[in-house]
Order: sequence, then C-alpha cells, then structure tokens
Amino acid sequence: RVALLDLIMAKVSEKNPVTSEEMNVLVRHASFLARCFQEKSESVLKLTSAVDVEDEEALVTIRLLDVLCEMTSNNGQLEHLQALPGLLETAIDTLRLTHLAGKQAVNIFTATHAMTGQEEISHPAVGFKSHLIRLIGNLCYKNKENQDKV
Repeated sequence: RVALLDLIMAKVSEKNPVTSEEMNVLVRHASFLARCFQEKSESVLKLTSAVDVEDEEALVTIRLLDVLCEMTSNNGQLEHLQALPGLLETAIDTLRLTHLAGKQAVNIFTATHAMTGQEEISHPAVGFKSHLIRLIGNLCYKNKENQDKV
C-alpha cells in the first residue's frame, strides 16, 4: 500500500498539466484516500507506545497524509477536498491527539524533539504534526467556512 501511495504521490506532484480525464480520476482517488485517512488517522498514535514499533497501518496513514497534503496543494483537487465532510475535523482532532501524545511520551512527531545529541532519529512519524498543520492550512485556503471551523 505504501508503494501504491508513493506512485500516486509521484503522479500528483508532477509538474506536467493533467488532462480533464486524469483530473476526474485524481478527484475520485482523493475522496477515497481522504476517507482512508479519516478511518486510520489514530493508528499513528500507536507509534508512541514503543521505540522500535513499525505498525504498517501507521506507516500507510503517514503516507496518506503526505499524498493529501500534495493533493491539497493543487488547485484542481483543493476545492473538492475542502468540501469533503469530516476531513478538516479529523485533521484537527488528530493534531490535538498527537500533541497530547507527544507531551506524555517521547515526542516522535516533531523533528526538534527527535534529536539525541548529534544524531538524528529517522522515525517515520517525524514531521507528522507539521504535515497535519499543512493539510489544515490547505483546507482553509480561501475557504471561509473551513476557516470559521478552525
């Protein structure tokens, strides 16, 4: 699943213009990926329980968030994703939960807390909070209704 998300990410981040048919496919995929993220968003919190845990669901959720961030950076998919019910609320709730989880245990979600001495820990969840903030910002971009929710 992570490899498939990597392929979608590569397609979404291409600078070449997409045809209207490709855009329709990407919009349908965006809805599906957003629903998957909404269902699995709390799986990332499992990563705080143990040091070397690599939960596959959590890794998939992290890649889903990356793809959604990239999709909301594209105006073609942005309006569609801004209108999806529950996506913004899920992102905000997940941000709150990761913030609390980071306070209660080793904070693996931010790069500044993932440093020990001179070594950087390359944990897959590093930067998760910043990506959530990016998604929330993108969903609120030029959208008064979403801005009022936040």
